[in-house]
Amino acid sequence: MGSVEVLPVGRRVAYWRGRRRLSQQVFADRLGKSKSWVDKVERGVRRLGKLSTLQEIARVLRIDTAALVGQDAAPVQAKGRADGVDRIRAALSSYEIPLSKLAGGPVVPVDRVLRDVGYAWTTFQYARYPQVVDLAPDLLTNAQRTHVHDRGSGRGPLVEAYRVTAALLVKLGDAELAWLAVDRAMFAATGDRELVAAAAVQLGQVLRALGRAREARSVMLAAAYRIAPSVIEYGGPVELSLCGTLLIQASLAAAQDGNESAAGELLDEAAGMGEQVGDGCDHHRTGFGPTAVDLARAAVAVEVGDAHAAIAWHENATARSGWRGLPTEHRAAHLLDVARAYLHAGDVGNAARLLTEAERTASAEITCRPVARDILAEVARDPRAPTTIAKLAATLGVG
Repeated sequence: MGSVEVLPVGRRVAYWRGRRRLSQQVFADRLGKSKSWVDKVERGVRRLGKLSTLQEIARVLRIDTAALVGQDAAPVQAKGRADGVDRIRAALSSYEIPLSKLAGGPVVPVDRVLRDVGYAWTTFQYARYPQVVDLAPDLLTNAQRTHVHDRGSGRGPLVEAYRVTAALLVKLGDAELAWLAVDRAMFAATGDRELVAAAAVQLGQVLRALGRAREARSVMLAAAYRIAPSVIEYGGPVELSLCGTLLIQASLAAAQDGNESAAGELLDEAAGMGEQVGDGCDHHRTGFGPTAVDLARAAVAVEVGDAHAAIAWHENATARSGWRGLPTEHRAAHLLDVARAYLHAGDVGNAARLLTEAERTASAEITCRPVARDILAEVARDPRAPTTIAKLAATLGVG
């Protein structure tokens, strides 16, 4: 944004509205506000004190909330994240659907919920986790309310809202709350073969995060073979992406359970599907393809303690054309895996390099994930670690 970064919030709104070629009236209509309200905001007459309003403006303008608020609002955002997790817990713990308590509330149209779910997923895949924390509570409430009034069309958005929430909570290290979200997703998806398979991807992540590797492997295999086409060679890309991703989850669970040979066999099976699908697809937010399988091979190698194999698979995967096409959070998470591999190999310099690259790729992957902070602390404690790592650890209060 250049010099725009020093402008007041209202002027930033005007700047981005102009960039999006929206008149004040059109912008006001999309926000559900009056043209006078927009004009006062842009002139600085009306202050934007509510985070939810800033988020709605950012959504309409298709930008990050940070682009509006800048550095000055960092403490507010941090508070908002903590409050947001509590609101996610409240939204997941309300049991409003079975108790029919949503009937009197405002109902968001299905197409709007679909759009909001898509925005939340995209934000998650760009590893903007604090922003997803802010979005999730209202997203869950709206998706649940819409599902009550339209159980047919509303089911898909509800499952996706639960899925992205579960994926977020796993990242934040709250596996117990993530389990509640994914359990809701599986229940809502029941009866739809494709939705069940999609929700099962997050179920595998949650079970592994809870240390329930053997159960995760069993459930993932059942889900994979349920969605698998009868003849693999003639399978469609959606079926193959879901089946292959579930096999990857099963392989990671097998590795966590100490069964290296089973993990390898499952990845070999997934690799064949990956070659059929190819890179560059993201069916049901899986990012599945040959590159994703190679990244999984690296993760399995890290899990079983074969650091050199993990590094070799990393080099193979990042040389592929599909590497840059993967979601930001997928690439950053993989870089953390490889940083662990270098640590296991005693190569602190390269571990620090991968951590720095992960932080550059997606800073929230370092700042928000407990596992990343653990790796950072371990690297920072080594006297051979570069000063950049020590400074990052000090900034985050990691030691």
